[in-house]
Amino acid sequence: MASRWFASLPNFITIARLLLTPVAIVMVSEENWRTAFFIFVLAGVSDAVDGWLAKTFSLQSELGAVLDPLADKALIISIFVTLAIMGQAPVWLAILIVSRDALIVGGVSVSWFLGRPMKVRPHVASKITTAAQLALAAVILGGAAFGFRLTMIETLLIASVAALTIISATVYLLLWVQHMRP
Repeated sequence: MASRWFASLPNFITIARLLLTPVAIVMVSEENWRTAFFIFVLAGVSDAVDGWLAKTFSLQSELGAVLDPLADKALIISIFVTLAIMGQAPVWLAILIVSRDALIVGGVSVSWFLGRPMKVRPHVASKITTAAQLALAAVILGGAAFGFRLTMIETLLIASVAALTIISATVYLLLWVQHMRP
């Protein structure tokens, strides 16, 4: 029984990240910046932990393959949209992030609808983009939480996240076009 529980641990961690997302968003919307920062960091670290556990102990599952990117998208989209609404992040960046994810989900949906389902696998460009997005959100939240902005680092991260988001969207678009060719 203990081994069954351990085998499901990465999925439990991913579900916890999904559950932490609305809590972090409420904390941001209430300007409870320190709590939001710590919850967000915990959620971000959980992303690395569940992936490490799954790979290290061969605990990958079909459920995890679907839940993990869903949890990532829920956290990242929610936090950037909320930070933009609160005036803490550029609105254009939130729109770019949401548009990239909508492009990916739309492409996968179209391929399924047309009877040519794609196997959803995270590309290295996506993993790097997610890491940069998480880092930027943590820097913004940390600045709001502790009363100082790391302006130069924030500016560099904003440019990096924008570039990586565009690169990642382009990679997925090219993979989709290649998959959909007759």
